[in-house]
Amino acid sequence: MEPTIVVEHKTQRIKQSRFSLSSAIMYIILTAWSLTTIYPLFWIVNNSFKVSRDVMNNSFGIAWDPVFVNYQNAFDRINIGRSYMNSLIMSFSTVFLVLLLGGLAAYVLSRFNFKGKRAIFSLLYATLLIPAFATVVPVYELLIKTSLVNTYWGLIFPQTAGNLTFATLVIAGYMATIPKELEEAAFMDGCNRWQMFIKIFVPISQPVFASASIFVFMWSYNDLFSALIFVNKENVRPIVALLNEISSQYGTDFGLMATAVSLTVIPVLIVYLFISKYIQKGLTEGAVKG
Repeated sequence: MEPTIVVEHKTQRIKQSRFSLSSAIMYIILTAWSLTTIYPLFWIVNNSFKVSRDVMNNSFGIAWDPVFVNYQNAFDRINIGRSYMNSLIMSFSTVFLVLLLGGLAAYVLSRFNFKGKRAIFSLLYATLLIPAFATVVPVYELLIKTSLVNTYWGLIFPQTAGNLTFATLVIAGYMATIPKELEEAAFMDGCNRWQMFIKIFVPISQPVFASASIFVFMWSYNDLFSALIFVNKENVRPIVALLNEISSQYGTDFGLMATAVSLTVIPVLIVYLFISKYIQKGLTEGAVKG
């Protein structure tokens, strides 16, 4: 009995040492990877509190004596507040339309059986393979004919169409996992299809709606390619297009550029912090079914 106990203790110690070593290596790798993401953000924010001369001479030094002139110039000199509002209006409108239309389409595709359902899923998957720049010319001609160029809707509609397929497939996969017993119980209580969607499927699907919303918001908010083509006037110019103007008009003012980039990142971080707890749950629960 005693030799067996000794062997078990030795085996347990070996496993613990291996576990400790593997855990240490894992934490070292994760820490190094996180620094590659965190440090560039810190570098940008830190340089936003320096004048352009200090950024050029000592860009990696910490701003122990911060100055706020760059933030004042951002709002007075380049009117970044207006571009902020333009970006938020267009991005949140895109998110709302994508979740509304994508949620309704996902509900139909996940809870109804009809002819052509597989063909619709195949078509949706196929549209994901089409690059955005391949549709620029026909979309731009359509916007010109409808007088939507250089308006909010001129960017909201293309971005909604571009993100709708992704949201529909993700939400449909999640809704397909909802038990049919809930649906049958709602029918017994007298709910129609619209009431069932609003009162049952939307509340239960909050995690996947949150996951889709953060991705759609980030893609819409950071879409420089569409912004430069569809809304290039100052009164409707989003903040990502403003950054392009700063690099060309105020290319030597690196402090102002760092400030504009810092202000651009803030909305994405705020939105992520509010709904981050739903993202992993929404993406991991439920696989896309066709």
